[in-house]
Parts: sequence; structure tokens; C-alpha cells
Amino acid sequence: MDVKTLCLGLLSINEACGYDLKKEFGAIFKHFYPAGYGSIYPALADLEKRELVNCREIPQDGKPDRKIYRITDEGRKYFTSALHQSNPQHKMRSEFLAMLYFADRMEPERLSALLDERVEQLRGAIVHIDQIEKGWDADAPAGARFVAGFGAAIAQAATEYIESNRNSLLNSTKKSPKISRARKLAEKTASVETRA
Repeated sequence: MDVKTLCLGLLSINEACGYDLKKEFGAIFKHFYPAGYGSIYPALADLEKRELVNCREIPQDGKPDRKIYRITDEGRKYFTSALHQSNPQHKMRSEFLAMLYFADRMEPERLSALLDERVEQLRGAIVHIDQIEKGWDADAPAGARFVAGFGAAIAQAATEYIESNRNSLLNSTKKSPKISRARKLAEKTASVETRA
């Protein structure tokens, strides 16, 4: 699934402008598929060019016209086909995990701060998902409920893992001779740069 297909999916529920779609991405997909204006607006332009959506413009005083997008019958067919033909991957890209791979080269204070920040972000995600769920009525789609629960479960499991294992990670880095070598190298580099 790409941003274009997700835009079609959201437009299959309600017509919307690009700003509304960005808010939806931020509210619904934030914890697993973020998208910004830089990807949403080009996606909408391409969908309109391919006649999968149409657009009507609403004049606004002192502002550019507001463009409201609506999915076409062809767009609905395309979206349905994408749902049935796609082989979705569950990809995860984490700068946090990439950095932690090199934990033995970090100062314990820096490592502790990274762990604290990640736990705070994960707890924020859990609260965010909970607020979304509280805003739903009894008719909320089962798929939306499943996705919210899945996101909350992953965030909760990650939080528990970090909290259960942080001390062993921190203790192992405190004993690492690589940190003192890295510190000496950083100090030497800083000293050379200061003299230059």
C-alpha cells in the first residue's frame, strides 16, 4: 500500500481536502504509516490526473481556493482491487534500534536518555490510540478497531521490553572499554578542532 492507495481508502469513506487527509493520517495512521503534505498533495494530483478522484474548488476570501476531493467509481474499483491484490509487508524502520545496535559505543548517560525518550514516545502513542478509540461510536469499523488495538499492543510490549531490559543494557555499556576509547577519540578530535 502506498500513500495514493491510502488516500483513495480515506476518500472512499468521506470526501476531503488535502489538509483533512493530512489530519486523518496524523490521527489514524500516525503510529504505523505517517505521511506529510509532501506526499499527500502529489498523490492527490496523480489520482486526479488518472481520474480516480475528482476535485471541486471552493472559493475562500483572501486564501487560495479549497480543493475538495471525491473518489470516482473508477477510484473505488481501483481501491477494491488494490485491497484484494496487494501483498502487504509489515516493514519496520527504526532509527532508535539502529542506534541501540551500537550501544556499546555510547556514553551510559546518552543511552539512558535515548531509552527514556523512546518510552515517553511509546506511552504517548498509547494515549493517542486510546483517545482515538474513545472518540468512536458503537459503529466504528472492525478493521479500525483491530489496527488501533494492534498499535497499542506493540507500543505496550515495546515499553515493557525496554523497561525490563534497560538495566542489563546500561550495565553492559558501563563496563565496555570501547566507550573510554571512543571518549578519548572524541576528546582528541575536539582538541585538534579547537587548535585549528
